[in-house]
Amino acid sequence: MCRNIKLLHHFEPPATKEEIRDSALQYVRKLTGMQAPSRANRVAFERAVDTITATMTRLLDSLEAHGPPRTREAEKLKAAERGRKREEQMQARFLRKVMPPAST
Repeated sequence: MCRNIKLLHHFEPPATKEEIRDSALQYVRKLTGMQAPSRANRVAFERAVDTITATMTRLLDSLEAHGPPRTREAEKLKAAERGRKREEQMQARFLRKVMPPAST
C-alpha cells in the first residue's frame, strides 16, 4: 500500500507537486486504513492530504543538500537490485523449507 511513498529529497529535477501529493495520499491511506474515504470522511481525509502535502513541500524546500543530486534512473536501478536480492533470499528460504539439509 505504500508504493508511492518514495524518497523525494535532493533530486534533479526536483520532486513535483504531484509526487509529493501522491506520497501524502499514500501516507494518509496507510494511517487511516482507508483506500478511499466515505462521503462523511472525505473532507477530513482530503484536508489531511493537503496539510501533509504543504508541510512536506515546505520541508523539502528548506532542507540543505550535500553531495550531487540523485537521479530517478539511479534510484530505479537501486530499487531493482534490492528487489532482485529480496527475490533470491525468498527463493533460498523456500528451498530450505521444501528441501531441508540432508543429515550426515
